[in-house]
Amino acid sequence: MNVKRSLWAVPLCTVLNLALVYAVYEICRFVYLFENWSTFSGALTWGTLAEMLKGGWMFDTSAILYTNALYILLMMFPIHYKETDWWQRTARGVFVVVNGLCVAMNLADAVYFQYTGRRTTVTVFSEFSNEGNLLGIFGVEVLRHWYLFFIGIVLIYGLWRLYFRPQPGGKRPAPSLRYYGAHTLLLLAAVPLCVFGMRGGATTAVRPITISNANQYADRPQEAAVVLNTPFSLIRTFDKPVFTVPDYYAEAELARIYTPVHLPADTAAVRRKNVVVFIIESFGREYIGGYNHWLDGGKYKGYTPFVDSLMQHSVSYRYSYCNGRKSIDGMPSILSGIPMFIEPFFLTPASMNDVSGIAGELKHEGYYSAFFHGAENGSMGFQAYARTTGFTSYFGRTEYNADKRFGGDKDFDGTWAIWDEPFLQFYATKMGEFKQPFMTAVFTASSHHPYTVPEQYKDRYPEEGLVIHKCIRYTDNALRRFFATAKQQPWYKNTLFVITSDHTNLSDHAYYQTDLGGFCSPVIFFDPSGELQPGMRDAIAQQIDIMPTVLGYLGYKRPYVAFGVDLFNTPPGDTWAVNYTNGIYQYVKGNYLLQFDGRQTKAVYRFRTDLLLKQNLAGHVPEQAQMERELKAIIQQYMTRMTKNQLTAGAH
Repeated sequence: MNVKRSLWAVPLCTVLNLALVYAVYEICRFVYLFENWSTFSGALTWGTLAEMLKGGWMFDTSAILYTNALYILLMMFPIHYKETDWWQRTARGVFVVVNGLCVAMNLADAVYFQYTGRRTTVTVFSEFSNEGNLLGIFGVEVLRHWYLFFIGIVLIYGLWRLYFRPQPGGKRPAPSLRYYGAHTLLLLAAVPLCVFGMRGGATTAVRPITISNANQYADRPQEAAVVLNTPFSLIRTFDKPVFTVPDYYAEAELARIYTPVHLPADTAAVRRKNVVVFIIESFGREYIGGYNHWLDGGKYKGYTPFVDSLMQHSVSYRYSYCNGRKSIDGMPSILSGIPMFIEPFFLTPASMNDVSGIAGELKHEGYYSAFFHGAENGSMGFQAYARTTGFTSYFGRTEYNADKRFGGDKDFDGTWAIWDEPFLQFYATKMGEFKQPFMTAVFTASSHHPYTVPEQYKDRYPEEGLVIHKCIRYTDNALRRFFATAKQQPWYKNTLFVITSDHTNLSDHAYYQTDLGGFCSPVIFFDPSGELQPGMRDAIAQQIDIMPTVLGYLGYKRPYVAFGVDLFNTPPGDTWAVNYTNGIYQYVKGNYLLQFDGRQTKAVYRFRTDLLLKQNLAGHVPEQAQMERELKAIIQQYMTRMTKNQLTAGAH
């Protein structure tokens, strides 16, 4: 098709052709939906469909810009078409071939979905790498689904036939400085726009979107497949480490050594308590004086006077750890009992699995649940994960700004989120509006790079030690004000509070700079009713213990999957912690830390006394063999359940 000759013919044609690709992707999405109608139709409404299509636009944008990057460069490159018809023919060929392949991927995946329940990722190549009959299988499926083959041909032909080519009529203009200058500027402007589209947004709160973000627009994990497109799924999982199931043990033996399936006792007392979980940004144990009376010759006070006072009325653990080192690791560990192995759970294909969580389990008992995070809605994939794991509602920056009782966007920190102090007041106030019992979680944000505090607190919390210390003091005070407000609420005394961090951060003590010290996070349980005997327990705790401990305390009766233990009902000698760092699994139990690379033990340390992990005792500790046996079982259970979608009790 011809477009009227003008200086803007090339960019206009480029935009029109990309719009054509959007239309083709949308057709493929509807084909995908109708091909698997029996799977999706049961819970599908016009509202949920509209939400899925809305999300699909973002994922299509990312895929289209990734796959058409060369085409866009060819089109926008400042070369004059007067002498270069072959250049435009090349661009058209690249456009049709690349997008034709994407059409084929999307349509073929509509068939493959019935076997996998998800969009295809790069694991498909390793899954079938040793198969020699793929061509025959593909041929059979083409015959069985001839109509998809026909649709594909029509769509690819449409890409060719409807292509907008900047081919002006009449006498062609000579190249000019104006032409080259304008097209150079357009190319330079297109680069950041394409990057923003590939990433899924332009703000500092948006990281490159991944497969798991699709759950933000779907009620069920399977529905996320409609939101996604196959080129995006392949791109986002390309050259990423994938889960490989080791063959340490036979299935029967594996279950005897370790299983993450919890079968609660019928005799447990039932408590209809509210549950409030604080996930405090970067709030490592190092900053909390209550954990560190031994530091600096007994003179260390820390930066958290309120939390120190709260610990005197709480249950805490001398050796408590996080299961990952990033914010995106914290939420699955704390709320679903899933540690981080190899890659953050959010960033792996397993994020499309069915997943249990505190909110989803308590929904069976009639609990209302809500997740709070003061950043832009959708930031970090938290909203998607909250929805996946059963949270009823989500309250973010959008909801905060809409509540006229609070300061709106003037309380925005300018980088990440609403300041902790006003947002935690919003949190306490909103819970006063919920019907009991409820379960909520809040993820704070202020103790984060670029490490600033509100203007009115800069004199109160000046720079000291590390740049994060003033932020820790600010957030500790925000917690103090939260509890002051919460105490006035009728739900307060009927609530179990849990305080932990997402991960650790900057350190100025050698103990917290070791392989294990970098995972030192608080795990604190506070029940203002007095039913919990307070004190620092000489046991090991970790984030993935929070879900089974909370459910055990409430007397939850249903089976569920979580990789941790119920701390209140597990002898201290049987508590443990696990994490993964730079290719090494770390397993803490009893008196020892074992480091294992997946094949062999690399080191064993007496971590309670060898604080800086200097003396490697590998091969000289009787407990090593049993610790390695248990860690192998944990790893194998994890990898098996990730790859086979067995993260809920009903999935074997």
